[in-house]
Amino acid sequence: MLKLFKAIAILEGISYLALFSNMLFIKHNNPELYHQLLYPIGMTHGVLFVAYVILAIMLKIELSWPTKKFVIIGVASILPFGTFYVEKKYL
Repeated sequence: MLKLFKAIAILEGISYLALFSNMLFIKHNNPELYHQLLYPIGMTHGVLFVAYVILAIMLKIELSWPTKKFVIIGVASILPFGTFYVEKKYL
């Protein structure tokens, strides 16, 4: 399950950066393309985010993670590049 969580963490980070870059760079230059990309990127990111949180809860229980480690892993899911940091340092 830890390997799956690592993969989800990387994919969630990539989808977050894709969503963020869509908002920063494409929205102003091409609003029509922005709206076309928003739903698929947003939906993908949402599914991966939910999977990340659920797997983090499951792994906390299974591996008896301390609360501090679990909170850091949870907060990292809402920070840009946070999941990459977690994958490298904590997993």
